[in-house]
Amino acid sequence: MNFTPTHTPVCRKLTSVSKPSVASGIGGAAKRGGMAESVESTPLPSLEDRLAFLCPSQELLEYYQKKMAECEAENEELLMKLELYKEACEAQHKLEWDLQQREEEIAELQKALSDMQVCLFQEREHVLRLYSENDRLRIRELEDKKKIQNLLALVGTDAGEVTYFYKEPPHKVSILQKTIQAVDVCEQNESSALKTDPKVSKRRPAMKEREESSEHYQRDVQTLILQVEALQAQLEEQTRLSREQVEGLMEDRQIRTEEIQVQHQRNQDKIKELTKSLHYTQELLYESTKDFLQLKFENQNKEKSWMLEKDHLMSKIKQCRAQRKRKEDKIGKVLPVMHESHHTQNEYIKSLKEKLIQEKKLSNMYQEQCISLEEELARIREEEGMRREIFKDRTNKMGKRLQVMTKRYEALEHRRILEVEGFKTDIKVLRQKLKDLEQTLYKATVNARANQDLAILCEVRDSNRRAHKMQGELKSLKSKVFGLENELRLC
Repeated sequence: MNFTPTHTPVCRKLTSVSKPSVASGIGGAAKRGGMAESVESTPLPSLEDRLAFLCPSQELLEYYQKKMAECEAENEELLMKLELYKEACEAQHKLEWDLQQREEEIAELQKALSDMQVCLFQEREHVLRLYSENDRLRIRELEDKKKIQNLLALVGTDAGEVTYFYKEPPHKVSILQKTIQAVDVCEQNESSALKTDPKVSKRRPAMKEREESSEHYQRDVQTLILQVEALQAQLEEQTRLSREQVEGLMEDRQIRTEEIQVQHQRNQDKIKELTKSLHYTQELLYESTKDFLQLKFENQNKEKSWMLEKDHLMSKIKQCRAQRKRKEDKIGKVLPVMHESHHTQNEYIKSLKEKLIQEKKLSNMYQEQCISLEEELARIREEEGMRREIFKDRTNKMGKRLQVMTKRYEALEHRRILEVEGFKTDIKVLRQKLKDLEQTLYKATVNARANQDLAILCEVRDSNRRAHKMQGELKSLKSKVFGLENELRLC
């Protein structure tokens, strides 16, 4: 295959040189004989001598300058494309690293969320224990007050004695002087009545004992009912807390399993992608080795054909030499006078043939260089096409991944904003409720009445109801948080 263009300045110069050589020859045999002798006798000059002897024209210089400029431009373009590919690869590695860091942060946040849930359950257990202890202490306080009142009623009080009862905050001391005077008056009236009527005085202790026993039983029954109600409320709270703990642990377990499945799926996709790229590279290697072997085989066939052509030409040259010798012998016998002129013409022909041979060698050398450069250019173009396709595929994949990551980041940011707003509103509501509870407790302690025990029990029940309500609100908040997490995970 000859890749040398037919309209280059070298070809034009070769044709222009070959015309006078043909015109100046006397005979074909003389030319072939001089060519063979010049091939054997004249050595190949150096490159500087060739260039000095060649005297290249302006067209030839412009042609090769243009070729060199085109090669340099293609080389620069390839280098720029390689730099762009390198930047794209670096950006892809950076995005992958950022993605890995974000996944680690998400895992840490999920772990912190689970720890927070555990701490919340522990705090709730502690609050329930405090509520139960508070109820127990209040019931015990009521029992102690009743015992003290019973003892005071049994023992009785002197005229100058004063009994102090400590209440809950604001910790005021109550001095019951008027009640003591009233009790003294009642005792005096009873003593006078007993003195006047002895029969009535005998009946009244029995009635009094019956009333006291019935009141004592009623008080015991009431305290037992309150204890049972408090224990039932505690049992309900404990069961609800344990149920919520189990539900939270099951949800946490489900989230962990889903995360493990997603990670496994990602690993499987990555393995599939890597195996696909491996098969693709193996196919490319197979095709490139096949092309290389095919080109090598073609070159060997070309070399064989060139060797056969060379042998054929050498045989023709030998035949031409033999014919030239025979003709020279005939001419020497017939025309001895024209020997001198023929000798000068032969020298001139030899010089022209030498020039022709040198120019042919230079043209062959340039043709070989052009062939090698064109082969290199074809190889570079093929590699460029392959790299361009690979680069397009990777840029498309990177664009898709970037879109997915931006969507995930936006969803996470929206979720964080919603959680912050929800926590702020919950904190405000809980603070307001705490203030309301403090105000109600303060009003209850200030406006204490004679039936303060029942009011305390009502406050205990109200506190239990509020605790139930707060637990329901916390559960609803927790369900909202899990719902947002599931939505973000599905996104």
